[in-house]
Amino acid sequence: MKATARLVAERDTTGRTVLRELRSMAPLTLFPRRRRAPDALVHLVNSATSPLGGDELRLEVRVGAGARLTLSGVAATLALPGPLGEASSSIVEVEVEAGGRFVYLPEPTVVTAGARHVAELRVSLAGDAEFRAREVLVLGREGEAPGRLTSTQHVVRAGRAVLRQTLDIGDPALGASLAYLAGRRVLATEILLLEGKPVEPGGGEWWSVSPLAGGGAQVTALADSTVDAERMLTGA
Repeated sequence: MKATARLVAERDTTGRTVLRELRSMAPLTLFPRRRRAPDALVHLVNSATSPLGGDELRLEVRVGAGARLTLSGVAATLALPGPLGEASSSIVEVEVEAGGRFVYLPEPTVVTAGARHVAELRVSLAGDAEFRAREVLVLGREGEAPGRLTSTQHVVRAGRAVLRQTLDIGDPALGASLAYLAGRRVLATEILLLEGKPVEPGGGEWWSVSPLAGGGAQVTALADSTVDAERMLTGA
């Protein structure tokens, strides 16, 4: 299955954010939510079992100058193996123009046994644009070993690289070691590029805050459950 969805948000003359383009293609289904607030909220729903091995999914998001958009997930994503052992892929491409703000909060991704999934987040920000994104990875369902996942994040602000990171998860040799993710089965990260004071490095038990080039921070947490991981991210 190949699917592409596209979402374009712009600020109108009254200062409200309106959706100029909203195009879905199963399993990537976008549902706008009516609200009186000046920013826009859209839910991303997996309308079919996906991604299966061999699926190629792409989501394109553009936030115009001064617009404010939140895109949130509704249910967890299950990365499942394909009949021939092929890999699945999902690409999210984001562009945020001057003074815009985009918050991306998908639900957790569960990497099931036998799956091979490649996820990529590509973000291009204007110099004063704001961005927040959360990724929660669950390494296998209860009682099973995870499949393979490669997750890459490329974030650029005003043409300057802010974050370039690739995580490779599910190697059986590494998974057998307690030193690998400390034996936890949930890995959560959050990118925060918001207006405000410079971020100082910090950390606690199983979580850390790392400043990023040009301002902002990345928060990382390891936990035994998604509830604990998200609680640590929020606390950090």
